Amino acid sequence: MDIKSTVTTMSETIYLNGKFITKNEAVISPEDRGFNFADGIYEVIKYYGGKPFRYADHLDRLQRSLKEIQISFDQFDQFEPVFQELLEKNGLAGQEAGIYLQISRGSHTRIHRFPENSKPTVYATVFPFASKPDQLENGVKVITTEDIRWLRCDIKSVSLLPNVLAAQNAHEQNAAEAIFIRNGVVTEGSHSSFMAVKGGTVYTHPDSNLILPGITKKVLFEICRANHIKITEEGIPASELAYMDEMMIVGTGSEVMPVVQFDETLVGNGRPGPVTRFIQGKFFDETRRL
Repeated sequence: MDIKSTVTTMSETIYLNGKFITKNEAVISPEDRGFNFADGIYEVIKYYGGKPFRYADHLDRLQRSLKEIQISFDQFDQFEPVFQELLEKNGLAGQEAGIYLQISRGSHTRIHRFPENSKPTVYATVFPFASKPDQLENGVKVITTEDIRWLRCDIKSVSLLPNVLAAQNAHEQNAAEAIFIRNGVVTEGSHSSFMAVKGGTVYTHPDSNLILPGITKKVLFEICRANHIKITEEGIPASELAYMDEMMIVGTGSEVMPVVQFDETLVGNGRPGPVTRFIQGKFFDETRRL
């Protein structure tokens, strides 16, 4: 084991319930409902050059998820300075970094219904979150898999076991992502939104209870509308995937990632297509303007 990396990990600063502490000092009750019931939500925000990308959109989605599962929390103004201090304390200020924020319903004797007097557990950490230039340039392979998740995928819940199983399946097949198919229609990826291009039109599943409303997808919609690229929000039949000219997975971590193969089938000519390239370029123009 590398001694230097061990020391760095042990001294990593996190934020937990109003305090900055080292990760090895952190204590969360075994009765925390996030641990017992996955009763919580999370967000991931990327910082480019020390500045957050679409911070307000992420906070809006955070608040919506909290409201949907009835966690009472209103201390949102604290987060921006907290995140900045985490970046500085961990030597990541000015770099490409990610903030992970998780809020659970808190600790309480195990009961299935909502407890009446629990206090939310608030946890945040920071991590290096660099782009993947080789994959962004050359594209990636994805696999398709049955969407076995629950019917409230619009909530950014910490209950991610079906996503984890799908992502592991993709990893075992040397793929970057697993694309879910529900009732014969493409929904989204295990950790990204999915978009495809046919005849110059961008297709993607409409926001609903079956998918997470993607922040990066929202940015791409703005790019497409500003540049007169037609968007059609409708589920893509799995049977039509082989006829798509281009595909991409998009998200905070994926950014705008070209897909050049799904399962054993090449997408188009097996290279990132022109519409994907154009949108990708405009997206990174946005991040450079922060």
